[in-house]
Amino acid sequence: MKGFQIIFLLVLVIPFIEIYLLLKVGGLIGALPTIFLVVSTAVAGAWLLRQQGFATFQKLQANLRQGVIPAYEMIEGPIILVGGALLLTPGFITDILGFVCLIPSLRRKIAQYVIENHFVKGGIFQQGKASESNVLEGEFRKDD
Repeated sequence: MKGFQIIFLLVLVIPFIEIYLLLKVGGLIGALPTIFLVVSTAVAGAWLLRQQGFATFQKLQANLRQGVIPAYEMIEGPIILVGGALLLTPGFITDILGFVCLIPSLRRKIAQYVIENHFVKGGIFQQGKASESNVLEGEFRKDD
């Protein structure tokens, strides 16, 4: 429940911080440059989302063809979607978080953290391959 409370608090607090930053930046550089900055980050985010999404999908398909579990790609897909949504949301904090999710090296570190802390400890993945302890050898025969 604690994770839900943190997310709920962030959803309430971040818009106020974003509005405050937009007003401060607008006061420093003007309204039109601020609007241009927000729109340009959204356009760059959409382009980066498309590019990184296709690249990750191609890596996923290549790993499946080779018979390797595409662990990183399965985790990176949702990270890319979150990053794209954050970049399309107006604001500077969400733009920074969105770019972090869409830069391949940073996204790989996030995916590695998720895999190591949520999947490897449970024995699901071991270095991107199926755990040998989860494989059962045997034969199947159906008797009527």
